[in-house]
Amino acid sequence: MILIIAEKPSLARNIGAGIGKMSNRNGYLEGNGYLITWAFGHLFSLADIEYYSPSPDGTNKWTMQNLPCFPKEFVFELKKDAKKQVDAGVVKQFNIIKQLCNRPDVDMIVNAGDADREGEIIVRLCIQNALDTKKEIRRLWLPDQTPQTVAKALTEMKPDYEYNNLANEGFARTYIDWLYGVNLTRYATLKTGTLLRVGRVIVPIVKAIYDRDMAIKNFVPETYYIIASKEFTNGEVIELNGKEKFPKDQLYKAQELCDKYNASTAVVTNVKRKKETLHPGKLYSLSKLQNVLGKKYKMSMKHSLDIIQKLYENGYLTYPRTNSEYLATSEQGKVKTILENCKKLGYPVEFKFSKKIFDDSKIESHSALTPTYKIPDSSKLTPDELKVYSTVFRRFIAVFCAEECIVERSEITIKVGEYEEFSIKGTVILQKGWTKYDDYTQKDKILPKLAKGDIVNINFKPVEKETAPPKHYTIETLNNYLKNPFKEDKAARDEKPQAEDNYNADDSEDYKAIFEGLELGTEATRTGIIDNARNSQYINLNKDVYTILPGGIFMIESLIRMNINMDKYKTSQLGQALKKVYRGQIEIEDAIKLTENELSEIFVSKDIPIELDTDSGFVGDIVGKCPLCGGDVKRMKYNYCCINYKEQGCKFYVGAYILGRSISKSNVEKLLAEGKTSKIQGFTSKNGKKFDAFLKLQDGKVIFDF
Repeated sequence: MILIIAEKPSLARNIGAGIGKMSNRNGYLEGNGYLITWAFGHLFSLADIEYYSPSPDGTNKWTMQNLPCFPKEFVFELKKDAKKQVDAGVVKQFNIIKQLCNRPDVDMIVNAGDADREGEIIVRLCIQNALDTKKEIRRLWLPDQTPQTVAKALTEMKPDYEYNNLANEGFARTYIDWLYGVNLTRYATLKTGTLLRVGRVIVPIVKAIYDRDMAIKNFVPETYYIIASKEFTNGEVIELNGKEKFPKDQLYKAQELCDKYNASTAVVTNVKRKKETLHPGKLYSLSKLQNVLGKKYKMSMKHSLDIIQKLYENGYLTYPRTNSEYLATSEQGKVKTILENCKKLGYPVEFKFSKKIFDDSKIESHSALTPTYKIPDSSKLTPDELKVYSTVFRRFIAVFCAEECIVERSEITIKVGEYEEFSIKGTVILQKGWTKYDDYTQKDKILPKLAKGDIVNINFKPVEKETAPPKHYTIETLNNYLKNPFKEDKAARDEKPQAEDNYNADDSEDYKAIFEGLELGTEATRTGIIDNARNSQYINLNKDVYTILPGGIFMIESLIRMNINMDKYKTSQLGQALKKVYRGQIEIEDAIKLTENELSEIFVSKDIPIELDTDSGFVGDIVGKCPLCGGDVKRMKYNYCCINYKEQGCKFYVGAYILGRSISKSNVEKLLAEGKTSKIQGFTSKNGKKFDAFLKLQDGKVIFDF
């Protein structure tokens, strides 16, 4: 008897459909020599800090006394609910899994987790905790959930140990995220008195949006000039724009150049027209599909992923959490079958083999998202499901369209005297081809009827322009940034970014970044992390535009004051370590040690001169006596405040942050004990100037002393 453990009930049902003639039992299916049971996603999670280092007072109250926590060996427990109780449904299902694993007639167990690192460890943990004796374990790897694919995959199962590196990366990622998330969330929360969800990936995501929004807020536009001519020639307006930019105080130079050009003759020196084949965009990775859905339909990443996942579970789409836009060469037969189905529906498609479509070197685990041979009845899909499915289906048709899109590209070169050449370009579609099926929004641009040697009328004038601020992150631009945070970000500047969907674009840099682990998060995790940041009120999504919220500003600025640096460099450094685990170049323990060393730097007390000290202590710390009423002065969220501030009308407090400078606990203690702090370095005036000053008490108030 073969026992298959699926990651979730829907997958178990689809595997059962691929086997056929399965009967329902209590928590599993049986038939044809197979038993199929399931988890509910994660049945196990890592034990909390109190398991390794109990609180001194015997409660689960967060305290610095058990931080940082670096377990010698990580322990998984059955998942608990919000009340820290083991969920009864989880216990029941795990007991079914355990009973089936240890049935005497079961001689093979199959790991049927989702085909990724997370799915690998979800089912591994079930088997490791359930199995009492040694049995053969194999892995069922499903690129989609159609019955045909399931039946074929059951004949091609490999030993589970061949996926050990994938599992090792999954476990290493889980341990590292626990170490960062649990230790720093507690530390930052205790420091600020506010629950701050600090994670390895969520922080650089929120930081990117924070940095962009601060750049927009602080942007000061600058005026500059270009020179331009818009004059009629042969009844049509010819627009020529100079390349040189002139600062605001050099208008006279712009005018001098205009006069020089206008005294010259503008002549058409070249006219080129040629026919070209316009290629469609590439097949979709998850993030590229989410980019399109966000831009076109304003779908959030969470909403689009939920729909894509449902279409996958219903057998209509291939595995969704893929970072590739290419197909494996071994999938040619499958693609031909899908194309035959498309032909029956009347689509003009043909099989094509091209390195722009099939490229094994650009596939890590999964190929691009495509439709399967199973085509849904569109009347039974919701409007949003139809939008998502149609987007994937239409791109597939476009890529394999038998009709080429033919365009005529034209370029006219105009030379002004001996000074500058101007080029105007146009494109006209001659044969629509694939553009009849997939999105193509560029309009025909027909150039003026000019011939080589024609004289062009010109009248150059200075034109005032203004520099534009950076643009807010959108679903598309944030996704592109997270896939390769070190790639030059043209969207941040006042430039038109290169089309990400260009069929002929060189994407080797992007895939190198993915395979080396430079990306922030993964295709499988980014959507959930961004959704967590939204639910935590750190960022807002309006249509497809992200902006920072006050909670996000507070978190990022609090981490800066605490010298907790979790930027893209540090996060990607750990991402690279995880990829090395996957490739077998380092052990799980090596990645954990790297994390522990990074965290130790935060928790180790540093000997910082009081003039530079920014450590504002922990909310609740008593720092001295009030100079007005003698009551205790306590560290609060935004200040150091007398405990009688409200009840007895005492007005004494010291800001914890003054003019961009965190006021340290040690300086406030000195202020209350001696009436004056040390000279504090690093204040910033309202006009942006840096200065140093003492703080001193005068008549119960805190003033600057220079």
